[in-house]
Amino acid sequence: MTDWRATMEQLVRTRERALLGYAYLVCGDPVQSQDLVQDALVRTFSKPRPGLEIDKAEGYVRRAITTVYIDQYRRGQRWQRVRHLFQSDEVGDDEFGPIDAGAEVADALRTLPPRVRACVVLRYFDDLTVPSIAKELEIAEGTVKRYLSDGIGHLEQSLGALDDADRAAETVVVSSRGGRSGS
Repeated sequence: MTDWRATMEQLVRTRERALLGYAYLVCGDPVQSQDLVQDALVRTFSKPRPGLEIDKAEGYVRRAITTVYIDQYRRGQRWQRVRHLFQSDEVGDDEFGPIDAGAEVADALRTLPPRVRACVVLRYFDDLTVPSIAKELEIAEGTVKRYLSDGIGHLEQSLGALDDADRAAETVVVSSRGGRSGS
């Protein structure tokens, strides 16, 4: 068996629950999260990657999960524009309860737009920095900051004030040290 196949099998054996949990946080649906992980594994390992270590492989799969989710969302938006032309069969509510994030947080995350949700999940569940999120999603850092601000604002409206130690580190304090006077 080749090196990359062993890496893939070990990744699935040891990190499947973590990947499923991450995918669930991204999409908010347990069935779709399984599909996202499967699609991400196929996308990551469809080409042989010799010398790929388990940690890097997990990072690739996590990025692929986010990318696949955003791609699916875009396809869904295109479908929504022409959906009225076809007979629609509405799907009922999800029968599964939230997995790890807690019912209230999962419900609140589900109400966020996909890009905002992706930024919030990458920042607060995956502990990525703003520059890392911008690189991961291939968007500007300012856009990531706006999405995080919008997302946290929306979550605070839904869940109440959020206690976050990271906020103090992200707050910029501006002080005046004298300088030019108005005279």
